[in-house]
Amino acid sequence: MAVAFSFDKTEQQILAGIVVDVIEKRLHGEAVLPPNPGDYNANLVQDLGCFVTLTIMGQLRGCIGSIVGTEPLVLCAWHMAQAAAFRDPRFPPLRPAEWPHTRVEITILDKLSPCPDPQKIEIGRHGLVLQYAGRSGVFLPQVPVEQGWDLGQYLSNLCRKAGLPDGSWKAPGAHLYWYEGFEFLARG
Repeated sequence: MAVAFSFDKTEQQILAGIVVDVIEKRLHGEAVLPPNPGDYNANLVQDLGCFVTLTIMGQLRGCIGSIVGTEPLVLCAWHMAQAAAFRDPRFPPLRPAEWPHTRVEITILDKLSPCPDPQKIEIGRHGLVLQYAGRSGVFLPQVPVEQGWDLGQYLSNLCRKAGLPDGSWKAPGAHLYWYEGFEFLARG
């Protein structure tokens, strides 16, 4: 399994500009039109999932994304930036006073596929999705590295995030998916 895409520095800057611009304008109460996919190259309009993550002084401040790409990437990034900054249910909407201290990361996700063998999961390379009993949990590839988890802790915390008992990923009817991501700093 290998990431099926790459983004050069110019493309990363374009996506970063879209994400930062929409957050800044919304913080100042300005109306913001979505990007027109026709204005971008084919790489930037692939239907790929993406996450936007906000942190302040190393602490999570918002993280929202779409695991599966259902729209052109430039639109997905635009939507997820606003969701992470203003609609993450774990946090109040981002305030203008917080913006100067806010770090913004973008993670673009490759397509999901069933994980053939959990022992093949590589910490830092594979993100995971668990679906079972009407519940789901997801972690980006960088999360277990940031948390210092080994594979067992990664799978246990995935179950916990999904609101499921430890070991649920092994249950009959459980679906464990993996994917890779391309992460870069948009602002920081």
